[in-house]
Amino acid sequence: MGSNEISPTRRANMADLTADYAGYAEHPRKGTVAPKYMGTVVDQRDMNALGRVQVLRFAKQCADGRRHGRADMGLPHRHRRSSSFRRVSYQARSPTSGGQYHWVSEFAPRRYQKFLSYITGWLTAIGWQCAIVTIAMLAGTIIQGLIVLNNPTYNFERWHGTLLVIAITTFSIFFNTFLARNLPMVEALILIIHIVGLFAIIIPLWVLAPRNNAKAVFTEFNNGGGWNSDGTATLVGFSTTITAMIGYDCSVHMSEEIKDASRTLPKAMMSAVGVNAVLGFIMIITLCFTLGDVDNILESPTGFPFIQIFYNTTQSYAATNTMTAILVITLTASTITEVATASRQLWSFARDRGLPFSDFFAYVTPGWNIPLNSVLVSLIVTILLSLINIGSTVALAAIVSLTITSLMSAYILSIGCILLKRFRNEPLPHRRWSLGRFGMAINIAAMAFLLPVFVFAFFPLMAEVDKQTMNWSVVMYIGLITLASVYYIIRGRNHFVAPVALVRKLR
Repeated sequence: MGSNEISPTRRANMADLTADYAGYAEHPRKGTVAPKYMGTVVDQRDMNALGRVQVLRFAKQCADGRRHGRADMGLPHRHRRSSSFRRVSYQARSPTSGGQYHWVSEFAPRRYQKFLSYITGWLTAIGWQCAIVTIAMLAGTIIQGLIVLNNPTYNFERWHGTLLVIAITTFSIFFNTFLARNLPMVEALILIIHIVGLFAIIIPLWVLAPRNNAKAVFTEFNNGGGWNSDGTATLVGFSTTITAMIGYDCSVHMSEEIKDASRTLPKAMMSAVGVNAVLGFIMIITLCFTLGDVDNILESPTGFPFIQIFYNTTQSYAATNTMTAILVITLTASTITEVATASRQLWSFARDRGLPFSDFFAYVTPGWNIPLNSVLVSLIVTILLSLINIGSTVALAAIVSLTITSLMSAYILSIGCILLKRFRNEPLPHRRWSLGRFGMAINIAAMAFLLPVFVFAFFPLMAEVDKQTMNWSVVMYIGLITLASVYYIIRGRNHFVAPVALVRKLR
């Protein structure tokens, strides 16, 4: 029987299940946490089917008995808007912290399962570590931009930004350790701030800002990079905005700490897509109509055109500070979720022995039931990466570019594997939530979007480049793939436990 086929016995068992796995109320609970901190019987069944036991405990529960419900798991991480369509259909089948590398392991052609899963694991592990410093650096430099606005004599020092990154990340680590049980409450609060804060920003712009005409908004393009066409300039420009459209899988990597994950997560992710698509469109249209002179705001001494837009509109330091503070708060909250995601991804991959020092990274602190070692390593990695900013912003930009290219690679690999199974008419495993008959069309559309954007993510922003403006991300990306491949040949192929090997034992 092929590795992707379902045994007749298991298929017969699935036929006896209702949508919510009725009949498994007495399913044995396995794990190293107290029963009151375990998930539902459905979660236990899913974990057992994946060959896992629960070692991470649910945080302080909400009134309905869940740690993360549909609302708080729909928290818009980093204002991302549109990528979860590409992943929810198989998250409903395999709710695991491993995420993409598990799905690639289970759905890739059997001959390539182990290697592709291993490479995907490295891509996501490194990509999420870089994501922490990316988002923390953005929050930190925005704070510096506000200082410049309020005190024009302030000297914008890079080491100040590094210290702010370390402070924001340390705060996030504190939340992910000592206050981990209260994360759902914080996430719900940030969700409220995110939505209310949006209107606190756009209403002053609607009321006070001068208007651009509709023709300028919808038909004029600014090719500031010197490219030979507006189309090329637009595709190149995606590399600076694509971070707003990736990362809904933050919640995926927390799935082993979410009750009823195989149904709650897909619904939460789709809800987040809907909410943020609407809010994001409103925000973009508002800025396009109210930004004023493009050259003026691009030359803002703050380094952030949106800060200049706020000030030009309100002519008030207090109003500008308040509007910008809303963004800083949401970015700081995003850093908290980035730390949680990166540490769980690191822990999960180490659990399958995919990394050097896997035993250390995979250790779960007794009593705490969180991967404390991986959380602290995430802090150390962020500090080390942020120190690079002091010496060279170009070098730091090259490293953090792995956030985009690595995660997009993981999306392409996981979607490509599921799409290949669809083309081959191979049976997909049972899942409690799916995209139905639209699944293949959505997968194809996702690949059609991802592939060109992935290619242009390696392009420099300017057509004519030098050492400072060159996009060095291709060097970092090839270096990461080479390192992972060499380590696989030397050690990984003999020690890495592909997730599908555990699933296969239960079929």
